[in-house]
Amino acid sequence: MAYPADLKYTKEHVWVKVDGNKAKLGITSYAAEQLGDVLFVDLPEEDTEFSAGDKFTEVESSKTTSEVPIPVTGKVVAANEDLDDSPEGINEDAYAAWIVEVELSNPAEVDGLLSAADYEAGLE
Repeated sequence: MAYPADLKYTKEHVWVKVDGNKAKLGITSYAAEQLGDVLFVDLPEEDTEFSAGDKFTEVESSKTTSEVPIPVTGKVVAANEDLDDSPEGINEDAYAAWIVEVELSNPAEVDGLLSAADYEAGLE
């Protein structure tokens, strides 16, 4: 399974794509595969502030419901409302189906996240 090299990852199977002082976040293809068919994604409201480690979403699938921790501190500037109508987008392309975009309070937090190679090595 290929993990995009331009993203950062967490051991909790969250990917982060940084663009300046903002970042889009979603769950990895590995997480999507483990969850099975995604049925619902609980999207946070815009302007919600999170600290690294807080639960930022819940993903309900055919197998389970998983709380997902956010790896960065920031404020939600957008939620992917396409997931309201088509949560299966996460199964189809986990890296296009971002869940939230946040304005980073501390961009340096991203430096502590995993590279694609390190994430993949941790799965073995």
